[in-house]
This record gives sequence, C-alpha cells and structure tokens, in this order.
Amino acid sequence: MRKKILFGNWKMNKTNEEALAFAKVTPSIVKLAKEHDVILGIAPSYLALETLKKGTEGIVIAAQNVHYLDHGAYTGEVSIPMLKAIGIDTALIGHSERRTYDNETNEKCHLKIVSLLQNDMVPLYCVGETLEQFNAKKTKEIVETQVIEGLKDLDEEAMKKVIVAYEPVWSIGTGLNASPEIAIDIISFIRKTIEKMYGKDVSEAVHILYGGSVKPNNIHSYLANEEIDGALVGGASLEVESFRALLTAII
Repeated sequence: MRKKILFGNWKMNKTNEEALAFAKVTPSIVKLAKEHDVILGIAPSYLALETLKKGTEGIVIAAQNVHYLDHGAYTGEVSIPMLKAIGIDTALIGHSERRTYDNETNEKCHLKIVSLLQNDMVPLYCVGETLEQFNAKKTKEIVETQVIEGLKDLDEEAMKKVIVAYEPVWSIGTGLNASPEIAIDIISFIRKTIEKMYGKDVSEAVHILYGGSVKPNNIHSYLANEEIDGALVGGASLEVESFRALLTAII
C-alpha cells in the first residue's frame, strides 16, 4: 500500500521570516500526519530552503527546480551539490509554470531527473496538458509523451523513487479543476504507461499525485480513490490552517 502524500508548492511566495513563522507552528500538523501515515512536503523558494530545513522536522523540504549540471557558467541556476549541502534531497521538475515560462522541455526534465537519481535525490516530475490540448482531446497523447521522454532509460530501482504529479496546465491558478473522474482516468493512464516502460512491479511502487486548484473543500474527492496517491497543492498550502485543513480532509 502506497502512503498518501500532501505536498505544498509555495512558488514565488513567502520571505524567510514568513517561512520561519510557518515552520514554528507545524509540529501539531506533523504529529497528525505521522499518526495517519501521510507524508508531508513543502517546496519553498530557494532562499527559504535552509530556513525550513532547519526549522521543521517530519516534513520533506524540496527545491522548486535544479540544474542538471554540478557547476558552470549558468547565471541564476542552483546545482544539486548546493542543495545537498543544506540537506535537501527532493526537487520539483517540469512544473507547468516552468514549462510555460522557462522553456522546460521534456528532454531538459529528463536530464535533471537522471542527475537527481544519480545523486540519491528524489525527483517530483510534473506532467500535464494545456487548455488547447485538453479541448482538442490530446491529453493522453501529450501526457504519454511527457512520461516517456522524461522518464526513459532509468534504472528500475531508481524509477521506484520518482514521484509523478499530473497537473493539467489549464487548472493551475485558474480556479478550474479537472473532475475526479478525469484525474483518476489520466493518473491510471500514467501508471499504465510506466508499467509498459518498466513493468507492473515498478509502476505499482511509483507515487502519482494530482495537482491543480486543489483546496480543502475538494481534496478528499481526489484522494478518496486509491489510484491517486496524494496532492501537489499551490495557493492552499501557503497558510498553516489551510495546510492543516488539507491534511484533515484526507485522513
């Protein structure tokens, strides 16, 4: 049985001071999550990574992005050794906003995933279609390509460590939601695609999350189905009480 995962993506929000204030009131949430065997995670800005890592226990602290090379002339980038030096072992890869605004291609995602796994780190790989692609009924075609190109040629045991998140681009920050039926269908499709690539044993080990305008009042409708292993949450993860409400809704 795969554990449930609740992962907050803070995007470009919160100063260090605000992150520390959040961290100080998380122990009761962590305790509740442990009692119900739920994995908690937060992806803050780079500047708040060390603050949260030192200020929390029992929460996975992840980077929102990382470069695939260890060093070099890449202004504005952060490397895997830099993250490992402050105890970070997880990174989001291919979030829809990175794909949309920063030319995050499937191939670039693949390079990052390979580098993370080679360094015993966990990639949280995001896939999903645009509204135009959704309306053209190309969702599965697009998602399949993202899965195959992003997760190709990996060691099977390493592949089991990868977390995948289905995030329809048209639902990110719009207030629109893929229905639970759509989410279940696409996440089942992703798992079958991984099974074709790596076999049933691997596909059954991989956690697949749903993301896209997830809130306390709708998260249960997604996670009630055993096919969906958790949620990657944006705005609703920014406030402590909302984060607590998300957890309470799924236990």
